[in-house]
Amino acid sequence: MAEAEASFAHMGLDARLLQAIADLGWGKPTTVQEAAIPLALEGKDLLCRAKTGSGKTGAYALPLLQGLLNAKMGPSVSAQVVRVLVLVPTRELGRQVVSMLRQLASHCARHVRFVDVSGSEDMSAQRPILMEKPDVVVGTPSRVLAHLQAHNLSLQDSLELLVLDEADLLFSFGFEDDLKRLLCHLPKIYQTFLMSATFNEDVQALKELVLHNPVTLKLQESQLPDSSQLSQYQIRCETEEDKFLLLYALLKLSLVRGKVILFVSTIDRCYRLKLFLEQFSIPACVLNSELPVQSRCHIITQFNKGFYDYIVATDEQHLAEPEVLQQGKKKKGSKAAKIKGQESGVARGIDFQNVSAVINFDFPPSVESYIHRAGRTARASNPGTALTFVSCSESAQLAKIEAALVGEGNAVTLQPYQFQMEEIEGLRYRCRDAMRSVTKQAIKEARLQEIKEELLNSEKLKTYFEDNPRDLNLLRHDQPLHPAIVKPHLRNMPEYLVPSSLRAVVRPFIGKQKYRRRKPLPSHTKGQQNPLRSFRYTKRKLQNPAKRKKTS
Repeated sequence: MAEAEASFAHMGLDARLLQAIADLGWGKPTTVQEAAIPLALEGKDLLCRAKTGSGKTGAYALPLLQGLLNAKMGPSVSAQVVRVLVLVPTRELGRQVVSMLRQLASHCARHVRFVDVSGSEDMSAQRPILMEKPDVVVGTPSRVLAHLQAHNLSLQDSLELLVLDEADLLFSFGFEDDLKRLLCHLPKIYQTFLMSATFNEDVQALKELVLHNPVTLKLQESQLPDSSQLSQYQIRCETEEDKFLLLYALLKLSLVRGKVILFVSTIDRCYRLKLFLEQFSIPACVLNSELPVQSRCHIITQFNKGFYDYIVATDEQHLAEPEVLQQGKKKKGSKAAKIKGQESGVARGIDFQNVSAVINFDFPPSVESYIHRAGRTARASNPGTALTFVSCSESAQLAKIEAALVGEGNAVTLQPYQFQMEEIEGLRYRCRDAMRSVTKQAIKEARLQEIKEELLNSEKLKTYFEDNPRDLNLLRHDQPLHPAIVKPHLRNMPEYLVPSSLRAVVRPFIGKQKYRRRKPLPSHTKGQQNPLRSFRYTKRKLQNPAKRKKTS
């Protein structure tokens, strides 16, 4: 009986939605979906708190779509109107929400229409789409309010459902005044879903503004998956050079496989790490907060589609909505900066798909930052690994993170992963060679090159360059940049440098006199599913099998 209740088929959802769920590979509802969907279908207002990656988008998207299908397919079909408004704090999240809605509505696309107005397009370009009255409008509070004031959008007589996604960030990102003015354009009665990762003061204020006798779902679960799904490790590094050496070994020997997010402390460090990996022909992309939002979304899409296996990101405060930074509101300025600083360059709610591992190359600045970083992997039912490099001076911060995780109910914290550094000492000279090539000037010019390409490819500047061809010519023929010199001999790894304890595992990746990074080994390969475990100690220090033979 319990199994029957914990399935989408027993929730009264339309068969077309169930088919889309099956296409997405959702076996059974997550905890938040199991709790929220039946209540939402009953017409209840919901105040829902659940951790990042718990399936909150699906929890409101499915009842949203079911309500639209009921209205469209009912005996008395009404006129085409905007029935649903979804408010999000960032443009990236707006795109993600619409993408999820389209996937779930893939088998009923003719009956449901969506529009995302949170993008950077000119409002006049969005006006014709809104005048066609799509069923669902997704956007930031400021952009939706602007359309309402310009009479491009009308919700007073048609809105049936309001969704506030990542509600704890809406006020924090400076949208309080916009949101209050926006509510004046809504009808008196409508259903509301308020989805949040935390219950802070801002969420309580929102609750009073938009909810009417809501059902509160405060799911008692830690913000990270348990140890059966997420493996969390700490690796002690004596020096900065050791961190680069470790990363080189982990990636080049394919000890960590699949898609990986590498977290560092600054944008300069992003490019330093990217250029370092390029010395070994390991392609990586940088999620640069200085680039326009469309470029950042494009980078995330490329990563999700597998164009890159490695993406380097920061914990900086730049991926918040650019228009919020322009508003400069004194009332919320300091608080917004504080929250955005905590949120990291990878804004919360953005979905990085099928991430097998997160590597904290630089130690996270806070407990919240660690949770947001580690929450990028082991999402839904997929397993994941979080590796944190820890220097001697960071022991106190590590203790704080472990104490917070234990306090949240995690039975297992960051397990020590005593890496066998002596086995990769033969790679150190190559690591030093690569580090010498990545100079401050090379980092500066790599950043300049990316910005220059953005200028040349900018649609907004296209008209300007047509009117001012001399400026375009100057930009194209500017002083040549000198990126880091890639040394060809570092590209390949000779077989004699592969640690002896790993040769049986890594051998399938080695071609004639050179190392090649290929697809992961098939799961049936005996004893080779997780080569990283070959470099693990138990409590008692074990010798290398090769050394044990000699001693015996």
